[in-house]
Amino acid sequence: MSDELGFESLTRVSELIRNRSVSSVEVTAAQLKRIERFDGTYRSYTTVLADRALARAEAADGELAKGIWRGPLHGVPVAVKDLCNTTFAPTGAGTMMLRAVVPGHNATVVDRLEQGGAVILGKLSMTEGAYTSHHPENPSPLNPWGLDHWVGSSSTGSGVATAAGLCYGAIGSDTGGSIRFPSATCGLTGIKPTWGRVSRYGVFPLAASLDHIGPMTRDAADAAAMLGVIAGADPHDPTALSAPVPDYLGEVGRNIRGLRIGIDRRFVSEGIDAQVVAALEAAEGVLAGLGARIIEIRFPATTELVRGWIPFCAVETAIAHKESYPARSRDYGPDLAALIEQGRAMSGAELGEIYHERLAFSGALAAVFQDVDLMLVPTMPVPIPSLAQMAAYGEDPDVLLRILRFTAPFDFSGSPTITLPAGIDETGMPLSLQLVGRHLGEDLLCRAGHAFQQVTDWHTHRPPQRGG
Repeated sequence: MSDELGFESLTRVSELIRNRSVSSVEVTAAQLKRIERFDGTYRSYTTVLADRALARAEAADGELAKGIWRGPLHGVPVAVKDLCNTTFAPTGAGTMMLRAVVPGHNATVVDRLEQGGAVILGKLSMTEGAYTSHHPENPSPLNPWGLDHWVGSSSTGSGVATAAGLCYGAIGSDTGGSIRFPSATCGLTGIKPTWGRVSRYGVFPLAASLDHIGPMTRDAADAAAMLGVIAGADPHDPTALSAPVPDYLGEVGRNIRGLRIGIDRRFVSEGIDAQVVAALEAAEGVLAGLGARIIEIRFPATTELVRGWIPFCAVETAIAHKESYPARSRDYGPDLAALIEQGRAMSGAELGEIYHERLAFSGALAAVFQDVDLMLVPTMPVPIPSLAQMAAYGEDPDVLLRILRFTAPFDFSGSPTITLPAGIDETGMPLSLQLVGRHLGEDLLCRAGHAFQQVTDWHTHRPPQRGG
């Protein structure tokens, strides 16, 4: 098994397993060897489930021998962020107090992956409680594109493992940008679905009304395949949407001629790094060349909304941790503890103001979508910063707000987005963009993302292999 197979797309590996050109056991064993070889450098996994994964792969091969095929994830090795409950491994959620706790039930997303035939290789590292930083006692994953560059937060292990060829896709979560940032920094395709499109049952919360669960993969077809397996109603989660789940993977072959894509040129360029703007303009040209109609729009104001993200998140995080904080405050790292303290100190009137701003923005955004099908925006306002730059930024309280400019609004509105690789910056690091859709518009996002990737090759670029 060559290293090249480790970087193949999920859908291609699925095809090879289905037609029995390779076995799931062979692919899984190869992935486990890559993890052993490289993850000492990257630190993307908290738990590797080698024996269990090989047993699941053997079972998947046995089913194929009997003519049983569970779908596009059958026999394919994937991994899950360590805030998804698993009865077969601890679920630490990046914390000290939970790191040895094995839950009594699986997250729905985990059950659906396994019902779809996926082989779960292990649990992936993440920031503490899915906020912005890792607990001081937990090692941070390192970006395979540049070990001295930011990986994003909080689905750090999900981004690193997928980019480094240590799984074919991963589950991430997004509250302010945590699927999109690691997808952007690691050159991946990630889908933040409509809020409620994927069940949150058994997923450790950061801020319940902002939390989204979705796939992080190498390309849009892979993301479509994973989303189709994990999406849908769930009796265990009353907030999971009951709308039928489309054939997302079936959508990726359709063209985008006539699709209306909105862009607010001032919003996407004012105060934005020139390399980011150039990548977005190039992508706009590609989409227009594919037949999409580019429409000028006026994006709703977001300054006050984004400013409200931290305090709003703080209140919901305080609720999520009320059983353990302040009772076990010594187990908390400084950043998560400070967020919870902020939430505990918030008044109802302050929270109400942010909530009203959220409602106003969501309504204004829905009005814009009456005239367009998708919107084109950057993922981040700057190229990927170095770790030294991020450390320096820590002295400036407004930096996080600037980084959240293009992500947090869509967590507030619950809008679906797809993050796509869109270039390489002057230091050799990936650049990215987002397409944003109407609620439950993931099928169109998959279709547009795949069309873009059929005529660009940014998603095929691979980071250098380090270690082993």
